[in-house]
Amino acid sequence: MNTIAPQPENGVPLIELRGVTKVYGTGSAAMQALGGVDLRIERGEFVAVMGASGSGKSTCMNILGCLDTPTGGEYRFQGIEVGTLTRNQRALLRRHYLGFVFQSFNLLKRTSAIENVELPLIYRHTGAGRHAQAKQAFQQVGLTGWEHHTPGELSGGQQQRVAIARAIVTQPTVLLADEPTGNLDSARSVEIMELLASLNRDQGITIVMVTHEPDMAAFAMRIVHFKDGLIENDHAKKEQTV
Repeated sequence: MNTIAPQPENGVPLIELRGVTKVYGTGSAAMQALGGVDLRIERGEFVAVMGASGSGKSTCMNILGCLDTPTGGEYRFQGIEVGTLTRNQRALLRRHYLGFVFQSFNLLKRTSAIENVELPLIYRHTGAGRHAQAKQAFQQVGLTGWEHHTPGELSGGQQQRVAIARAIVTQPTVLLADEPTGNLDSARSVEIMELLASLNRDQGITIVMVTHEPDMAAFAMRIVHFKDGLIENDHAKKEQTV
């Protein structure tokens, strides 16, 4: 994997978009989702991405997660141009460097919580120590003792904690969270945001989170607003909410 995404040199951002565009469809049916986005994210940042529906924020997140490719421009991850990678290399980049958290949790319903968390390790062909790594991830998200419950036996907040444990069990460089509190009530939402903030602060995981809720974005170190496929505003906060 080092030949795909080496450690960044001094001055090289962790993530960089240069004039990135994304167009869906062709001809009269063409729709421009991104109109030339420039964005730098440094290692250790916690960035909230906001914007109305159709603003381009989700398209940008999909590109950052190597789930989609730009129509134009460059996406560099740790200095490597992602557009030059093969499909298999992009899959390896996702598997080894990125963790994903979704609004709908995406847990296997008939599988125990700890087996859900072990799945990324199975995909990485991790053998010995896999169970211990999963248990450690459970401890990190405050769910020790719930390992053998199925998702149906867990609350929404607990299910999202399992999803976060699954995302961090491989020790990713970047955690991409798409509306992680969208299916939770206010109290559980705050708990999840406090957990994400602690993972960023205490473990140095870079977090990029899409949200439409200003209260949740307030936990981030920096807020990027999208409008009509472009970045309308990008500002860092003086202090991070804890």
